[in-house]
Amino acid sequence: MKFSKLQATGNDFILVDDLVERTKADWGELTRAICDRHFGVGADGLMLAQNSTSADLRMRLFNSDGSEAEVSGNGLRCFAKYAMERVLTVRVSSRAKESSRSLSVETLSGIRQVTVYMSGNKVNRAEVNMGLPRFRPQHIPAKVEVDIIPVLDYPLVMNGKKLTLAIVSMGNPHAVSFLSRPVAGFPLASIGPKVERHPMFPEKINFEIARILSREEIEARVWERGVGETLACGSGACAIAVAAQLLDYVDGQVDIILKGGTLAVSWNRAGEVLLNGPVEEVFTGEWLEERT
Repeated sequence: MKFSKLQATGNDFILVDDLVERTKADWGELTRAICDRHFGVGADGLMLAQNSTSADLRMRLFNSDGSEAEVSGNGLRCFAKYAMERVLTVRVSSRAKESSRSLSVETLSGIRQVTVYMSGNKVNRAEVNMGLPRFRPQHIPAKVEVDIIPVLDYPLVMNGKKLTLAIVSMGNPHAVSFLSRPVAGFPLASIGPKVERHPMFPEKINFEIARILSREEIEARVWERGVGETLACGSGACAIAVAAQLLDYVDGQVDIILKGGTLAVSWNRAGEVLLNGPVEEVFTGEWLEERT
């Protein structure tokens, strides 16, 4: 099975053109094997490019633990680069070919529009329309009883630490906690998995910790559901920016500074959230069906 590995601000993914490979695989099992950083290629997840009846292409996304995810902002940017450079040139409608700097992608959370920015014939940056944020607990989902929506200050004590959570869905579930101290000192490795698997989140949750640096900058770390701590998370960056705006910490455009780099998020408090950042291909290879 031929594959490419791409990364977007350190969030790395294995990309497979399922229109060509037609691999009959247990994708959960294969994802766990290929994403292993010692015995496999190493990645945060695996994505398949497939045909779609409602968009230019369909994206299936599997976390490194083999679970299937709804959407990923960084993943969509990697997918767009891969699609534009390797798939769209030969296998989509003439309309999509003509609009060579944008494409629509079908995901489990709906259709997402991606605009790519080219340097020569290569994509080096992409902007994803992440859609409307959702705030009702049943849409996240979260088992919380509240009188006010959105939920921006839900109290949670974990490992003796008092957290205040802002809960939002960006097509996948997020809980954001704002800190007054640098995020580097937060014990994310011990608290992250407990928040992810807390009973109030029946489908688990992505957990972000963030600190406001100015009205234009936020530093953050991310514990991704089904993956662990990652260098970046696109949908997580959007959730942070949305929560920060609603709390009046930042303005309409904000840079989210993560371990893997900086992502730019724009939102006008009413419409769709836009995520912009760099993307690059790391290498290509071939996964052997029979390995000893």
